[in-house]
Amino acid sequence: MPDRPEIVCICGSARFADEMRAANRDLTFAGVIVVAPGETDELVTDERKTALDALHLRKIDLADRVLVVNPGGYVGESTSREIAYAHAAGKPVSFTDPV
Repeated sequence: MPDRPEIVCICGSARFADEMRAANRDLTFAGVIVVAPGETDELVTDERKTALDALHLRKIDLADRVLVVNPGGYVGESTSREIAYAHAAGKPVSFTDPV
């Protein structure tokens, strides 16, 4: 079977959308397949956020590793849950900034 590119799931707070886009770009140009949080300009209802959070866990399942985009070391509640999920699934987790 031929080698396939590494798959990385980006996690992080929505407040870091620009930084996550930059990480996505850099990883993609490095030949990595990137899965990342969805983006919207619309208000996200609690119901939709719950569905998107569950979908993001499935993205972690697809990934070889997780990259947490955390400028200034910030890791919020949702991202903390994603990190715990990744660890439980045996996925390596790295951070853009020290925690």
